[in-house]
Amino acid sequence: MTTTDKPLQQAPAAKLSMLTMTGMVVGSMVGAGVFSLPRRFAQETGVAGALIAWSIAGLGMLMLAFVFQTLANRKPELDAGVYAYAKAGFGQYLGFYSAIGYWASAGMGLVFYWVFIMSTIGAVVPALGEGDSILAIGISSVGLWGFFLLIRRGIKEAAVINRIVTVAKIVPIVVFILLCIFVLKPQVFAENWGGADYAGSLFDQVTGTMLVTVFVFLGVEGASVYSRHAKRRQDVGRATILGFVSVFAIFASVTIVSYGILPMGEIAKLRQPSMAGVLAAAVGPWGAWFVSIGLIVSVLGAYLAWSLMAAEVLFVAAKDADMPRFLARSNTADVPVPALLMTAIFVQVVLIITYFSHDAFNLALDLTSALTLIPFFLVALYAMKLIITRDTYRDSPRGFGREAIIAVLATIYTLYLLFAAGVTFVLLSFIIYAPATILFIMARREQGRRVFTGRELVILAVAVIGAVAAIVALSFGWISI
Repeated sequence: MTTTDKPLQQAPAAKLSMLTMTGMVVGSMVGAGVFSLPRRFAQETGVAGALIAWSIAGLGMLMLAFVFQTLANRKPELDAGVYAYAKAGFGQYLGFYSAIGYWASAGMGLVFYWVFIMSTIGAVVPALGEGDSILAIGISSVGLWGFFLLIRRGIKEAAVINRIVTVAKIVPIVVFILLCIFVLKPQVFAENWGGADYAGSLFDQVTGTMLVTVFVFLGVEGASVYSRHAKRRQDVGRATILGFVSVFAIFASVTIVSYGILPMGEIAKLRQPSMAGVLAAAVGPWGAWFVSIGLIVSVLGAYLAWSLMAAEVLFVAAKDADMPRFLARSNTADVPVPALLMTAIFVQVVLIITYFSHDAFNLALDLTSALTLIPFFLVALYAMKLIITRDTYRDSPRGFGREAIIAVLATIYTLYLLFAAGVTFVLLSFIIYAPATILFIMARREQGRRVFTGRELVILAVAVIGAVAAIVALSFGWISI
């Protein structure tokens, strides 16, 4: 923090156009995840399962995107939607957990980006390993703090850079799809249709892909999180839907065309980024270089968007007195520096932990997805609550039926995601949720308020029990990282 840091009330929010906000949604969705799709899907399912999985994920995430659009229009006074909607619907403590979950998810996503970049370069520099060697962690740490210094200079500057990079990173992905279609082998594609023997039942195959589909769709809420910067509130919903539609076809296409290049057993064993191995098999070694360069450009753009969103959630929660006061400060460039610093410290700690993980890549990816499931579920549930209570619908009933269907489908989808995540990642999430309550206690004490109500103590007990269970399970090897 510098001597120029001051509360947001004294620093006017930078205003962003719908195009820029759409770019932030696309920029945060199209990150590293898309480059890992061929291998992650081939490890779980064949063409048929992939088509079903993308249909479920696409419909479910579209409903969630519509929920964000609906809430942005019906509750325009609520900023940083993921956190604010949970608080408005279910109280301050669950709102706090939603903020922490979303923030930690974004932080884990930033860790994933560094691991992925180092793993990509590791194909040329073996000392970087799979992105979790000492050298890789050291280089990642330098990059982490370099980005911290860049982003603290200003929101507008970072957003403009993100918009430029978003265009640059879409090009190699589209080229990958077109080249794979051109050299697609119908016989290989047909052999990959039903999945391999190890894939299990079709239901298990589809369920096994859900966390990775959540990961690649993270960022669909980007415009909502950054809503206080919109020039017009209606642009928030429009940017959300436009951003989602822009990338859905790309994600599904990358997955499906890969099945026409190599047998799924070979795709499942490719080094990440698996898109590089697929394109190399299709057009030769230059394809791997082409994809790898595109990945690095893509990650750098998404890193900006996710860093901004992570800090924004902490900042708005602190402004609403749900986080300690020190997080409610921004500098003259409208950057919440303390929140940004806390994010960078979290990422640094987790980067060090990846050294002790047996699979840092998938750990970071799956935890990123799992940590955001509760916040997403609470958002969908809040939309359901508005339907049930008719809040805002008595004065403005237009669209009630359509929005009721959307809320129901989004709620069912987020519940299914919690089931698909499994016990392991839900328990691991509690290891972050439980100790983070210290921040909530600090905020309550600053206000001279009672720390916990009766209902909040129950929620705390569930989180602590979950965290203890996770630690015990890790200690005895029942679950692993």
